[in-house]
Amino acid sequence: MSTKYRETFTEMVTKYEKEFDTFQELHDKYEKEPKKFQAEFNSEGAKIMEIVREYEDRLCGHMENTKNATYSANLAEKFRGEIKRYLPKLDMIGVVLG
Repeated sequence: MSTKYRETFTEMVTKYEKEFDTFQELHDKYEKEPKKFQAEFNSEGAKIMEIVREYEDRLCGHMENTKNATYSANLAEKFRGEIKRYLPKLDMIGVVLG
């Protein structure tokens, strides 16, 4: 049984396959040497986050102001969780290491 957030995730990474593949390589370098790759990771990560937010809005946007707001938040969480299976350091985008 396919779920909506997984369908949305698959649609996103299929449409933006080149961007996600490129970022995946950078993500892997960042995991090994965070300080060395932080600036590039933040810069390229910002582009990835725009794509993620666009698809997250498509998935949940129409529910935000309805009685389904809690369901919407859970759906967004599951969607982000699906992305983090492939990009565990997603939440580090935008962080500045001292």
